[in-house]
Amino acid sequence: MYWTLELASKLEDAPWPATKEELIDFAIRSGAPLEVIENLQEMEDEGEIYESIEDIWPDYPSKDDFFFNEDEY
Repeated sequence: MYWTLELASKLEDAPWPATKEELIDFAIRSGAPLEVIENLQEMEDEGEIYESIEDIWPDYPSKDDFFFNEDEY
């Protein structure tokens, strides 16, 4: 299982919080790349609820990780 920014971004609009099955269903319905679906299927699932993409990929960059001033645009 590997995540890239591009792959993880396909789950930004997922219905959080969600279970593994709900995320897989969302990925299929939204036309996400096969790699996203495979990554979700490979996750160990103990029936937990995922609150955000950070629960799946802890290294997912937040807005604070980007160095630009939104007020300038």
